[in-house]
Amino acid sequence: MIPYPNIDPVIVSIGPIHIRWYGVMYVVGFLSAYLLIQKQKAAQRIGLVGHTAQDLIFYLAIGVIIGGRLGYVVFYQYHDYLTYLKHPLEIVATWHGGMSFHGGLIGGIFAGWLFGYRRKLPFWVIADSTIVTVPVGLFFGRIGNFINGELWGRTTDVPWAMIFPQAGPIPRHPSQLYEALMEGLILFILLWTLRQRPFRDGMMVVFFVFFYGLFRFFLEFFREPDAQLGFVTGVFTMGQILCFAMMLGAACLGLYLRKTQPVPEP
Repeated sequence: MIPYPNIDPVIVSIGPIHIRWYGVMYVVGFLSAYLLIQKQKAAQRIGLVGHTAQDLIFYLAIGVIIGGRLGYVVFYQYHDYLTYLKHPLEIVATWHGGMSFHGGLIGGIFAGWLFGYRRKLPFWVIADSTIVTVPVGLFFGRIGNFINGELWGRTTDVPWAMIFPQAGPIPRHPSQLYEALMEGLILFILLWTLRQRPFRDGMMVVFFVFFYGLFRFFLEFFREPDAQLGFVTGVFTMGQILCFAMMLGAACLGLYLRKTQPVPEP
């Protein structure tokens, strides 16, 4: 067993203001996206650099935060809708915890579409240029989860198991690190390599949605199900159901793009 490092989630406190590692990870993720988007030829071709790229990141940040919170309420708190109707401010209370990746993805896609519509820029180029940078943010986000000691794994006796302070005295999988590796590092390397090949516009989105869904579906077998939901159907969690929908949606989107987007010149 490996000792859990037990890092203080708060980097520094200034009066009532607390700067947390998890929040810093969000900032690093968006900053990384801003820098990596501008390195891509497709983004440069449509002028997605400088202030324009900054504006896109602003749109995306708002979309991800709003979508992530709404997704958490819709997907993971559906048994408690009446409470949210009675206390609607709780819907936006991100400081109480609770964000959904799947909701954040939907919010980010909508924000990217809105940005492209207002700036008269091609949506699929924006989406492809952005989506290949998302795994970097996922990597740092999962490290933030690990530092917070949250979203821990299922009980296990593997040599690298850890005891998380908030999860009782039983060793568990450090599933946050598994996700940082597969959803973050490996997925980034895969997408960053594929983007250099001549695919139809929109195909980077297809690859991201499919492979993220595949990786997350597998990793959910090592992650403890959400306490308020448990296993939603049989041995499958809500995360796995959403990831299966992602893989199915990616296949449908790929077929749609094949019919609507021109074959790129070699």
